[in-house]
Amino acid sequence: MPVSIALAVFNEESNLHYSLDSTIEWADEIVIVDGGSTDKTVLIAKTYGKKVKVIETHNNPTNFHINKQLALDNCKNKWVLQLDADEEVSKELKHEIINITQMNNEEIEKYQNSIPDNEKKLFLRHQSLVLPKMQTQKQEHKIYAGFFVPRLNNFLGKFMRYGGLYPDAPIRLIDKNKAYFPCKDVHEVIEVKGKIGWLRNPLLHYDSPTFDRYISRNNRYVHFLANQLRQNKTPKNFRTAIDYIILKPTNWFVLSLIRHKGILDGWRGVVFAFFSAIRFCRAYLLYISDNK
Repeated sequence: MPVSIALAVFNEESNLHYSLDSTIEWADEIVIVDGGSTDKTVLIAKTYGKKVKVIETHNNPTNFHINKQLALDNCKNKWVLQLDADEEVSKELKHEIINITQMNNEEIEKYQNSIPDNEKKLFLRHQSLVLPKMQTQKQEHKIYAGFFVPRLNNFLGKFMRYGGLYPDAPIRLIDKNKAYFPCKDVHEVIEVKGKIGWLRNPLLHYDSPTFDRYISRNNRYVHFLANQLRQNKTPKNFRTAIDYIILKPTNWFVLSLIRHKGILDGWRGVVFAFFSAIRFCRAYLLYISDNK
């Protein structure tokens, strides 16, 4: 069964090769929604030939998932792999996707039951975090309509396996007729009206190969978090300040380094834990500094 690739991009000229090089040979089509890039992203995408369909639009300033949904809407096949520009499909994952999209529901169920217990525990953990947020109907739970994909994140030149970073498992392979982005929150997951399975092989994510790129991405999430505080009309008082400036950062830092064993990733684990922790106080300070 053919597979479509869906991407939403913006100024990704240096990263687009990861997703396109790893999918162009086997995907049936690649739909790219560009949010008004000012670099060579669109030109590069068009060099990949007729398989690539580029839709040029603009970025929503508060939620780029709108463009992700637009890419999904324009895919013609049932099965869609949603990617970011800086994600590379490993060879093992490619074969797994091809195989599983050829299976019927009973065969998928057998494949899921063959997954080792240690991996099943990871799946159940992600399932417990995501599924309660989804509004699904019981009769749809028998048919597989989406799959978690374990993701290895590259931070400052190393793929991180601790600190809560692996498996960073988003739902990426979906039945487009039974899945959609709610487009309400930057951290939201795809909602799937059906049963969700688990793929075993990794998606390689080159999100932060350099410190400059990490800070740039981190700054973006800080602004999104500040905007959430603004939209929720979060109180600007002493209690909230203590929560966002001291309690949340401290809890996150300890959780990443100790409970999730981030210290085993060496100095990179410490750096990641620190900067991800202080995003709370940075966002709160940004929020209280404006007059909105």
